Amino acid sequence: MDRERDDDAPHELPRFATVPVASLAVGFAAVLTALSGRYGYHRDELYFLAAGDHLAWGYVDQPPLTPLIARAATALFGDSTVGLRVAATIAFVAVVFVVALLARELGADRGVQVLAAGLAGLGGQPLAVGHMVSTATFDLLVWLVICWLVLRLLRTGNGRWWLPVGLCVGVGLLNKYLVALLVVALLAAVFAVGPRRVLRSPWLLAGAAVALAVAAPNLWWQAGHDWPQWTVAEGISSDDGTENRILFVPQQLIYLSPLFVPVWVAGWLRLWRDPALRWARATAVAYPLLCVLVLGLGGKGYYAMPLLIVLLVAGCEPVLAWTRRHGRTWPVVAVVLSAAINPMVTLPVLPQSALAVPMALNKEQGEQVGWPALADAVSEGWSEIPAREQARAVIFTQNYGEAGALDRYGSARGLPKPYSGHMSYADWGPPPDSDDGPVLLVRQEDARDIERYFTGCRQVAQVDNGHGVENEEQEAAIVLCSGTTQPWSGLWPSLRHYY
Repeated sequence: MDRERDDDAPHELPRFATVPVASLAVGFAAVLTALSGRYGYHRDELYFLAAGDHLAWGYVDQPPLTPLIARAATALFGDSTVGLRVAATIAFVAVVFVVALLARELGADRGVQVLAAGLAGLGGQPLAVGHMVSTATFDLLVWLVICWLVLRLLRTGNGRWWLPVGLCVGVGLLNKYLVALLVVALLAAVFAVGPRRVLRSPWLLAGAAVALAVAAPNLWWQAGHDWPQWTVAEGISSDDGTENRILFVPQQLIYLSPLFVPVWVAGWLRLWRDPALRWARATAVAYPLLCVLVLGLGGKGYYAMPLLIVLLVAGCEPVLAWTRRHGRTWPVVAVVLSAAINPMVTLPVLPQSALAVPMALNKEQGEQVGWPALADAVSEGWSEIPAREQARAVIFTQNYGEAGALDRYGSARGLPKPYSGHMSYADWGPPPDSDDGPVLLVRQEDARDIERYFTGCRQVAQVDNGHGVENEEQEAAIVLCSGTTQPWSGLWPSLRHYY
């Protein structure tokens, strides 16, 4: 296989900076662990916990991996935000190591490996997804591992590397279908600028077969349920597509740090121009191709983040060379400022009452605040139902965040399990038709349309998170209705919604 290797690719790689990178990873892990219990669960985490209690090969809006990880993390490390987020911290630590491996694959010495891992770890988006459990948390790791394996494939020309690439793609498909965009971008880039010989390898088909075999159970589930994932994706694109396209370029500039932009620009130029990295040029082409795909689909800006990190890694060596000639003042200032600002925007560092400014850049900060207060407001509304009618009463929520919060905090307040028509919660209902008593409806402040499915509705309580955080559930209404307009079984298809 050596004869297939690109003539410009290095035969030997520098030593891996095991101890410095491990020390860096331990430092990041300590910070994330120390902060993992502040604020509270994110709405998506509450949903993943609920999905983990209903394990399946698929859900209408996602494959099964993240709910499975959420269930495993709480079983192993404790049923709390701290226990759940151990999984995210482990994924973040793995990202730090993989980034260093990416740098090594590009010929970086130990110092550059540490710099690359440090800059990536300080990036805003990696910190944000490393703090909490989300599909993006594990997507980032899987995509970076794929990029590392593809670089090794391109450097060595050994087609057998298609097998681990296929395995990682299959795992990625079990987490989120977006990994298909990375595959398309990388294959198109290699076809465009080479080395094309790896595309002629029979191992490519073997790798594709491995990917499909790993992802097959979820694909079978989706096919058996009429591909609800596409309905969800179309809804997200129609709702947010225009906004996502407008914000895409600004987000590329800020997601790592505005001060890191010169580094990843230098990385792109290096990958494109450096004769010694001709074998890796496809990664420079893959990033703009991926951006075009995401823009065309109306996807979110962070979808392109892993390839942006690859560019950041490639840029560390020329930037370090620049500092040797011109001094370290400005690079040090950039790192210090990013280390001070990014955690405040992405991690639960500030008091909850001071989140207005960070939420302008990262609204997900606010989605970790106020869920126990929502359960308190629902408990207040539940007390309005006469005791003799509570056995036939139903709590119905507008979205999975509200339902997840009541699943988590409701039993301690004497509340029954909630129902919702949102996403996979719809598959876990409806209430039995015998529950024909009052309905306690939980809805966001401006979502009055949902009341048309119920009768005799009046507001009996309102959510106040107590910190003035203007998140989606602040001032949500708790509405007591006398009943439904028809039995639950007949009403349920109309209550189902995907966005």
